[in-house]
Amino acid sequence: MKKLLLLCLLFSTASFAQRTIIYCGQLIDVKQLTIQKEMSIIIEKNKISDVQNGYISPNASDKIIDLKNKTVMPGLIDCHVHMDHETNPDRTLRFSQNEADVALEATRYCKITLLSGFTTVRDLGGSVSIQLRNAINKGNIIGPRIFAAGKALTSTGGHGDATNGLRNDLMHIPELNSDVVNGVDECIKMVRQRYKEGADVIKIHATGGVLSLEKDGAGAQFSDEEMRAIISTAKDYGLKVAAHAHGAEGIKRAVRAGVASIEHGTYVDDEAIALMLKMGTYHVPTIIAGKSVADSAKKPGYFPEIIAAKATAVGSVIQNAFAKTYKAGVKIAFGTDAGVYAHGKNWMEFVYMNEAGMPALECIKAATYSAADLLGNTSIGTIEKGKLADIVAVEGDPSKDIKVMGKVKFVMKDGVVYKNE
Repeated sequence: MKKLLLLCLLFSTASFAQRTIIYCGQLIDVKQLTIQKEMSIIIEKNKISDVQNGYISPNASDKIIDLKNKTVMPGLIDCHVHMDHETNPDRTLRFSQNEADVALEATRYCKITLLSGFTTVRDLGGSVSIQLRNAINKGNIIGPRIFAAGKALTSTGGHGDATNGLRNDLMHIPELNSDVVNGVDECIKMVRQRYKEGADVIKIHATGGVLSLEKDGAGAQFSDEEMRAIISTAKDYGLKVAAHAHGAEGIKRAVRAGVASIEHGTYVDDEAIALMLKMGTYHVPTIIAGKSVADSAKKPGYFPEIIAAKATAVGSVIQNAFAKTYKAGVKIAFGTDAGVYAHGKNWMEFVYMNEAGMPALECIKAATYSAADLLGNTSIGTIEKGKLADIVAVEGDPSKDIKVMGKVKFVMKDGVVYKNE
């Protein structure tokens, strides 16, 4: 009998072990767009086991995290980042850095991003994004949960063709052309290659871009047939497709073909918006990227003239493009193009979205619930029973001042606390 009682006691003690209780002064319900007062989040291991009203009484073995003077919300999600670089006027860097140099520098950007409250990101184009994801998952480095695209698919001379502007003998270096595809067969083969490499998502450059040495930053750069080939193949392998697209024609081709999201959408027109509504396509605005490159273009010599002209044009209209799609009812997921600007400033996108007419709590929903929906991941994006314990807290009330999103004081990812101020 004594042994039985001892076993029961041990079992009872074990059942209460590893519980963490977070007392929340304010808790944002991103599905209902409400703020709940005085709530308790109960966490066991890496998952939320319950959310209760009031500050519940703890067990003796419980760990208490007191956020009674903070606003708590799900871990933030940025659906468009580039973790392997950061804006720099020195365009010769790509010829002086080895892949190991890029990866080591990226570990710093990963940590900065996580401590800024972004517990999950979608990396849409990078030479080491898959390796970074794996290293974070293994616990070898600190960073957000990464959904990685690997290298983006582009056409010859298109945005992302690393040989644009180079002299003729350099244009034929195989490594610099490793993400260039032309024609249906090559498009199919490259999607399969990305799947083989371990990509979570496929990224395509459906139009020209800003930070590339091509004169047209908006024209369509894949045919309808190539688009359909990429997207149908990705679907066969269970992968969604994200389309970098500035110009209206490229946006429409990508949406008709079935992409999950339009990135940037700078010159979106009414026809494109109607198609996005019909197809349920997400818009990932990246307003901060447009504003950032426009600011950099004002600095003498920061960009080559061909890039500076495109950067100035995009920066003046990208926020208005978001306002148009949001007001029309297009689905919005938060994304910033981090790397085009300095990592850690992702929160400024909230300010720009809010300025363009999106209420503060809807901005936060775009970076949590809606972003998780775009990723196709149901384990993150809300604070609910059974979800992963990705939780952040800010100083102040973002519903009254969205700028407090830049004052992240607490970060938990997967049940582990990485920041607690």
